[in-house]
Amino acid sequence: MAWGEAVQGSGFRPHLRSLQRLPAALLLQRLSYLIKTPFYRSPLYGAGRLRSEPGAIRLTPPDPWPGNATRGASIVQGDFTFAGQSIQAPSPLWAPADAHRRWLEELHGFEWLRDLRAAGGDAARRRARELAADWVEAHQRWSPLPWRPDLIGSRLAAWFGQHDFFWASGDAEFQNRIAASAAAQARHLARALPGGVSGSEAIRSIKGLVFAGLALPRGEPWALRGLDLLKRELRRQILPDGGHAERSPGAQLSVLRDLIDIRAALVAAEREVPSDLQIAIDGMAPVLRLFQHGDGGLALFNDTAQEEGWLVDLALTRAGARIKPLNQAPQTGFQRLVAGRTLVLVDAGRPPRPGFDAHAHAGTLSFEMSVGRERMIVNCGAHPGDAEWRTAQRLTAAHSTLVVEDTNSSEIMPDGTLGHGPTVVLCRRQEVDGNLWLELSHDGYQQRFGLVHHRRLYLAATGEELRGEDRLTGGAGRAFAIRFHLHPQVQVSIVQSASSVLLKLPGGAGWRLRCSGGAIALEPSVYLGRAAEARRTQQIVISGTVEAGEAVVKWGLRREAKPKA
Repeated sequence: MAWGEAVQGSGFRPHLRSLQRLPAALLLQRLSYLIKTPFYRSPLYGAGRLRSEPGAIRLTPPDPWPGNATRGASIVQGDFTFAGQSIQAPSPLWAPADAHRRWLEELHGFEWLRDLRAAGGDAARRRARELAADWVEAHQRWSPLPWRPDLIGSRLAAWFGQHDFFWASGDAEFQNRIAASAAAQARHLARALPGGVSGSEAIRSIKGLVFAGLALPRGEPWALRGLDLLKRELRRQILPDGGHAERSPGAQLSVLRDLIDIRAALVAAEREVPSDLQIAIDGMAPVLRLFQHGDGGLALFNDTAQEEGWLVDLALTRAGARIKPLNQAPQTGFQRLVAGRTLVLVDAGRPPRPGFDAHAHAGTLSFEMSVGRERMIVNCGAHPGDAEWRTAQRLTAAHSTLVVEDTNSSEIMPDGTLGHGPTVVLCRRQEVDGNLWLELSHDGYQQRFGLVHHRRLYLAATGEELRGEDRLTGGAGRAFAIRFHLHPQVQVSIVQSASSVLLKLPGGAGWRLRCSGGAIALEPSVYLGRAAEARRTQQIVISGTVEAGEAVVKWGLRREAKPKA
């Protein structure tokens, strides 16, 4: 939920703490946007008032991203599936009462035009024109969600990007109304930005403004305004190592795609590509590669689903950067350990700073592990739509890390941002003869329980052994649990009088986990690696209690030798 909608929807007081944590400049921008909303609602404002827009579209921005033909065919039949929710013949179309907010966001963002394009045929083309015309007719006055800056940006980019598919084939009246609406949205966007958006939402808003500025006959001021805003946002959002400030693999992919599209539009318009835009693309691509598992999909940190490996690879290819192997992103706070066929990805950084934490999970020091193309240890993932599922997946207990007293290491606020959490997260990396060590710690439990979590990870040069040590120092008498969530395709069983656990990967490889310093058990878990697809799985849990100011648990995962024939 966008900040402005959260405040208006449930009152100001619950969000006061979140406001107090924001940087002054961002706080002023959000308050300014909130103050202006009564004016936007006024009939005098006329945000969507349609004016005549002379001349043809100057530019059709390239849009090579693939759509989903199956979903496109369903939309033709009136079945809309977004964010894990399907609604047949929604009524009213643009605001059905039972729709999740994420469903509404995807509907109003119009990125599903790619799905209709993928479905192909006259029926899909007509359906696209019908829906676009209906949106224009229904939204000639401002309202909070449809006219949210990031959704305007997404919609404008989709309309211009799919111009040749649905816009250019309409009659003159249709083309004029779509152009007039696009101009009205761009005018409002230019006035409203930076508005109440930040992070990836700000980039998406700017992308729509730049597209409108390059494509519409009188759009040059919008293009200049968009590029000026982009320059400022890149300084704020892209960290020195190339990571995005939201610390989310999914946001890394989304922002990189948007920047690639802005660059492609500038090239198509025969405009110079700003150096800071090119530098951002070149820096972001290697960090995106860092987040890839052996199957090509993304690691499940901070509101991220797996994504299809080919889509990630397509973004990397379109980035056009020379992607050198990158094993750590210290400013973003992630580590990548690779040895043999084994890969370990670790969240080794502080949670995102205020204003960039809407997608953050309480998963500090969690890790994922894959062997070849098979995932073994995972985090639970993210649900794109259902609020209860999404909250559950953000908990520390939904990550492969240590949790104290079933309490989150970072507080999750009512508006979806983070409250109290780790302020000091340390990471030291060593490599000797191919063997890799990480020394990690965070103080997320210091304020509430007087405890600091230390984690050591060692990956042998062969890739056939991962050893770990989790240590709590400080107070006593607190219960803890170390969780290892397993991919659904991993078979698991406790053996040897509950002293170890045997894991079997789909390809037949066996691994054994042993531990000392805690009791080992198997518990149910859930995996949402694929968007909105909840799959039952299991987790290994090592539990214990802090005594005499310290608790130490040592554990190890070792590949089992194949039995001789």
